[in-house]
Amino acid sequence: MKRFIPFMKSDPLVSVLRLQGVIAGTGRGGVLNDANTAQMIEKAFSRGKPAAVALIINSPGGSAAQSSLIAARIKRLSEEKEVPVHAFVEDVAASGGYWLACAAEKIWVDASSIVGSIGVISASFGLQDFIARFGIERRVHTAGKDKSMLDPFRAERAEDVERLKSIQTQIHDAFIAHVQSSRGDRLATDDDLFTGEFWVGETAVGLGLADGVAHLKPKMKELYGDKTRFAAYGPRRGLLQRVGVQIVDDLAGAVDARAAWARYGL
Repeated sequence: MKRFIPFMKSDPLVSVLRLQGVIAGTGRGGVLNDANTAQMIEKAFSRGKPAAVALIINSPGGSAAQSSLIAARIKRLSEEKEVPVHAFVEDVAASGGYWLACAAEKIWVDASSIVGSIGVISASFGLQDFIARFGIERRVHTAGKDKSMLDPFRAERAEDVERLKSIQTQIHDAFIAHVQSSRGDRLATDDDLFTGEFWVGETAVGLGLADGVAHLKPKMKELYGDKTRFAAYGPRRGLLQRVGVQIVDDLAGAVDARAAWARYGL
């Protein structure tokens, strides 16, 4: 009860934010984006005067823009409220998941956590031979010669690939700059650090991608005292999700999510 008594010092409070799932701009359930994490992030920094905010991250990545928006919100609030942020990686913080981790001042991993994949990927299918085999004619009319860039129903054009790689390079450069700004001189001078490769536990620590092997409660109590309190924050679920009803869009998105996790053996 002492935290309710005026002039009596309360035990330290750590706000805990769980960031789990694929990062995507769509509104389907089970994904992370700026819209559905904004409220819980704002609350984590403003309720109860926390001594620190801890991020529990378990994400194989996804949208670069959404990763950047979420991370920027966390960093902005950390600076405004003068509240340090620690990231704790569970199974994986890769690609956009690592972008989120770099919003923290310190990154802690499990010995088996997967970390890294600092790169940009785009994948699709070429179906022009398939439709030709079945006598299907593709009819596309555009105003603007590049409006149908990378159309999967026509043969790939070299200029389309060149344009895509230019876009990917710009996003990759922004990702690298974010990691370098966050990690600073802790990063190893390794040629493979930004190639999209990923690493496990102690190896990631050795490369400067993380600060050590540690788990949430023991590390926070080590830093803020044995009487540290924890307040958990998570995304709000809609009525249909709360009663266990699945929306069709969730089922469709599950295929993409499964592929994203599978890349890391999960």
